[in-house]
Amino acid sequence: MSKARKIAVIGGDGTGPEVADEGVKVLQAVAKLEKLQFELTHLDWGGDRLLKTGAALPDDGLDQLRKFDAILLGAVGHPDVAPGILERKLLLDLRFGLDQYINLRPVKLFPGVETPLRDKGVNDIDFIVVRENTEDLYCGAGGFMHKGTPHEVATQMAIYTRRGCERCIRWAFELTRKRNNPKGKKLTLVAKTNVLTIGHDLWWRTFKEVAAEYPDVQTDYNHVDACCMWIVKNPEFYDVIVTTNMFGDIITDLSGIIQGGMGVAAGGNINPEGVSMFEPMGGSAPKYTGTGKINPIAAINAVSMLLDQLGEAKAAKRVMDAIMKVTGTKMKSQAAGKMGYTTSQVGDLVCEAL
Repeated sequence: MSKARKIAVIGGDGTGPEVADEGVKVLQAVAKLEKLQFELTHLDWGGDRLLKTGAALPDDGLDQLRKFDAILLGAVGHPDVAPGILERKLLLDLRFGLDQYINLRPVKLFPGVETPLRDKGVNDIDFIVVRENTEDLYCGAGGFMHKGTPHEVATQMAIYTRRGCERCIRWAFELTRKRNNPKGKKLTLVAKTNVLTIGHDLWWRTFKEVAAEYPDVQTDYNHVDACCMWIVKNPEFYDVIVTTNMFGDIITDLSGIIQGGMGVAAGGNINPEGVSMFEPMGGSAPKYTGTGKINPIAAINAVSMLLDQLGEAKAAKRVMDAIMKVTGTKMKSQAAGKMGYTTSQVGDLVCEAL
């Protein structure tokens, strides 16, 4: 029996706790089969806590989380909290405070899942986006002058550092090498070097310099607007994409739709040397709270990613294989309320398929 890993579970808001519960259910089931041990701690951080106490997480929240091996997050977004507050006070504070400098988004079309792309199948949509996660416009640098007047000026600055670019790019090269795509190991940098000629020049020069250390990896470059076109037209062109924080935010939402929607898309906020956090990419969907209609596949997908990050590749694959069996042979749709099963029943199906 392996040593127990400590997992923090932050259900969050709306349907977040419901999908997180199904992720936990699958985690516990695969742990029993693979003889793994997990010690789970549920934290009530999110919108309700913010409304009661004025803070989305406690003052020592980051110190608490540093004692865990990984974090499973349900969703963030409360109808009684203005947009942007929870995203800044919970999600970004955790990403920045825990230095989760890699945002990892596998884009994989599962069997039985519909894609809006005509004539594209599971062999065409299977790539990964590596998004830098702690710099760019999300740093919050900027401000207002003459706010609320006709002469108002607003500035928001994108910040890039050599260290930030290089560690993200190097991690993406290592992932591309490890992934070892049978179609060919290829890493594509996505930026906008023809317009953003300072910050993205730093990205481009860093990319070229690091690439010299990976002669076995083919490299490519796309302007972000071209990438958005090619992801839709020919997703099979891509193996691994590495990009900036802002562009990655946009590209991954586009990619989530072509893999069948936010009900299946999962992501990781990775600190390779510290604590990482995994989450479904869909929102809190408060209108579905308590109805049993929300799709938990993305949260279960996040559990597979969590296991892989902890070095439990066999267990991670077991969960992924079970997900694909359920989407391919059981579920009628990935849309909320149209799955043919309740939220909890989908979790049960994945556990049975393990």
